[in-house]
Amino acid sequence: METYNDIYLKTRKKLKAAGIDSPEFEAKFIVAASAGRTREDMLAMSKVYATDNTIRQKIEEFTERRLSGEPLAYVLGEWEFYGVTLAVNENVLIPRSDTEVLAKAVINILSRKMWQTRLLDLCCGSGAIGLAVASNVPSTRVVMVDVSEDALAVCRANMLSSNLSKKITAIEADALKSPPSLLGEFDVIACNPPYIPSEDIKSLDKSVKDYEPVLALDGGEDGLKYFRSVCEKWLHLLKPGGHLAFECGIDQAGDVQQIMRTGGLKDIRVYKDTLGIERVITAMV
Repeated sequence: METYNDIYLKTRKKLKAAGIDSPEFEAKFIVAASAGRTREDMLAMSKVYATDNTIRQKIEEFTERRLSGEPLAYVLGEWEFYGVTLAVNENVLIPRSDTEVLAKAVINILSRKMWQTRLLDLCCGSGAIGLAVASNVPSTRVVMVDVSEDALAVCRANMLSSNLSKKITAIEADALKSPPSLLGEFDVIACNPPYIPSEDIKSLDKSVKDYEPVLALDGGEDGLKYFRSVCEKWLHLLKPGGHLAFECGIDQAGDVQQIMRTGGLKDIRVYKDTLGIERVITAMV
């Protein structure tokens, strides 16, 4: 009979042989998640015999899905973002550390306010940004907006599981069109839009182009159509002195700043991600 450590070592070996980055990290996730435990529990579980065949079968299933190229987050059905555990599936992008730079910038802006504030999370997907803000800035109320009803279903599930649904509303709307009426005004609009140029999607890693939703990736011919639309059609929702905060792709920061200037925005600030890439841009009306 194998222990959980034996199964972990076997899983790690398979992942490593397949050329998967960080096989130790991923093997721990797969084994722990299959057993309904956390990675931190692995040490205590290491000498425990894996007698539950259902768990063993789930470990094998998860491993095979990962070996086929499916992203780990989709295999597990959840991912952590800024301290919040989010349900994820093929209808939403997997939250990435780059987007935590955007969430942190928005949290810092709203935390300085001395009154109750409102955030619009535009192109919200799983709800990662809005949920991170709502959990860190208690005085903020959030409106989540996405064009995909399937993505909104994931977002609403995350609102419920995080016990933040009383502070958040999720509605269907298209960032490429004028906003629906009666949304009210906001202190911040945060937007992580689709920003990959259409032709570049073909060259993305298999784990992205074959699994993550194209609707959440495709930013049009030059990758900038959503930035233009938001600055042309949504800025009137900001209160005087309100902020717009974008995430953008590699080498897009200059173009996005120019789009924001054309939209009349001022006090433009740029934030780099952990790799030193200009990833987030904020500005004021």
